[in-house]
Amino acid sequence: MTQGIHQLTASMINQLNRVDVISNNLANANTVGFKEDNLAEGSFNRYLKTKMQKDEVTIKESIVMDTIPKIDTHYINESHGSLRETGNSLDFALQDENAFFKVENGQGDTEYTRDGSFRVQDGQLVTQNGYAVLGANNQAININNPDFAQSIGVVNTDFENLEKVGNNNFKAIKDQDVIALVSNDGVLLQNTLEQSNVNTIKTMVGLIEAQRKFEQSQKAITGIDTINSKVIDSIGNNR
Repeated sequence: MTQGIHQLTASMINQLNRVDVISNNLANANTVGFKEDNLAEGSFNRYLKTKMQKDEVTIKESIVMDTIPKIDTHYINESHGSLRETGNSLDFALQDENAFFKVENGQGDTEYTRDGSFRVQDGQLVTQNGYAVLGANNQAININNPDFAQSIGVVNTDFENLEKVGNNNFKAIKDQDVIALVSNDGVLLQNTLEQSNVNTIKTMVGLIEAQRKFEQSQKAITGIDTINSKVIDSIGNNR
């Protein structure tokens, strides 16, 4: 019975994690350029097998509990969001799924984003949170330049080489795998924004499913606890 409780408790934790991720996706359903986060669930047995293949020490408890479900993978939905024309000359979208704008955060570090809803601050092109949009030469872009759009730097890298910073920016895992494009021609669309790729209906269904699985595991634990209590009472009465 105890092993069953451990498995059900692990399942509840997984569903809580799913609820957190799905809720964040729903909150960003209207965020420009947002990429949906997802979780994959697997058995702890995979991790146990990996440790054994690496000749790492495995304790008896791990072998006994190897069927406990665990979050297997966190990944980003790379699909392109729909494009919406805005008529705003400071709005930009990227046509290449693996292309990103370069921005400089408040600490002077380079980050990458798909959010092209820019604005002007002190004569320079910046993101909505005030980060400077960088050109191909990693310099801030002067909005007074009539050809400022051509100066916007664009890089190309796989999502596997990126980690999310906050909700809508990324940092590179390996800088050498980030390729700066010589020109943004054919990649950049002005007066256009890429919408979030979150499917609200599908995401709502996923949220309901996670909540129901959590409740099912909770009820099962309550049932096991009731059975254990009856067994203990029965043993006590037979003494």
